[in-house]
Amino acid sequence: MKIGLLGGTFNPIHTGHLALASECCARLILDKVFFIPAYVPPHKEVEGDASALDRLNMVRLALGKDKRYEASSYEIDCGRTSYSIDTIRYFKKTYSTETNLFFLTGADVAGELSTWKDVDTILGLTTFVVASRPGWKELTSYEQKIKRLEIPPVKVSSSVIRDMIRKRKDVSNLIPDEVLQYIQRHGLYR
Repeated sequence: MKIGLLGGTFNPIHTGHLALASECCARLILDKVFFIPAYVPPHKEVEGDASALDRLNMVRLALGKDKRYEASSYEIDCGRTSYSIDTIRYFKKTYSTETNLFFLTGADVAGELSTWKDVDTILGLTTFVVASRPGWKELTSYEQKIKRLEIPPVKVSSSVIRDMIRKRKDVSNLIPDEVLQYIQRHGLYR
């Protein structure tokens, strides 16, 4: 079995996250991709007023009934800073030894790889997949240990979406309808 792990704050989840998962599923022939919202990410603050549960609910709504995808509450359930190594070890323990884990990330996150906790262990336990996006930076020290995946760029970010919502601009083409309805219903990012 081949499983993709896609972590993030998903604050909110957007079309870029979904495009990344779709491209990885198709090109790496993954059986499933787990979307894993961080409780507290170690490298950045969770901005805005969406709680961890709100972010998990938005991920679940965005994934709908697509059998390729599943939301994981693992990091939120832990209730502490979310380190990728802990999540990878959890999935390694949960699934059989024949399961291959693919850690999926964008180039922006991978540029900080040298600051990650137990990065060498992460690279040994998973196939570390870096998807290209505008502003790609070379990863000189880890270049040989990662798999690059060139995907069509989707110019969107959660911070831009939050800002657009605050300014009452239309974000309907950047996030799934169900996520937009959730944001409106709960008065998030105002």
